[in-house]
Amino acid sequence: MPTDYERLLRGAALRVTRPRLAVLSAVHDHPHADTDSIIGIVREGLGGVSHQAVYDVLRALTTAGLLRRIEPQGSVARYEARVGDNHHHVVCRRCGAIADVDCAVGHAPCLTASDDHGFVIDEAEVVFWGLCPDCTTTTSS
Repeated sequence: MPTDYERLLRGAALRVTRPRLAVLSAVHDHPHADTDSIIGIVREGLGGVSHQAVYDVLRALTTAGLLRRIEPQGSVARYEARVGDNHHHVVCRRCGAIADVDCAVGHAPCLTASDDHGFVIDEAEVVFWGLCPDCTTTTSS
């Protein structure tokens, strides 16, 4: 019986391979993980998989729309499996923790730009910055 990850891959017209399954699982289990963390997780499950193989899988899964790559200013690329919705992120200025933030009001309100300069806009990226609860507690103590 195929797993959900196998169905996702086939639905995106991608071959089902152990590295693809391992990367999908790692990103689903560890949202906002960076590439090095994903490589470590995949190697725990598969053993000797190369950096390049994981990079190639991340690129293929992102291109197919199964993963989303985010890169907050000053951060390395991170990946998440939450795709196809209008959500944003909040990032801690001190420790780099990232959390999802649902869009606040209405249907894709961030896609209404004050001036589109003739572009056909289909996506907006909003990043909220601040201190996470742990860093706020550390600062005040």
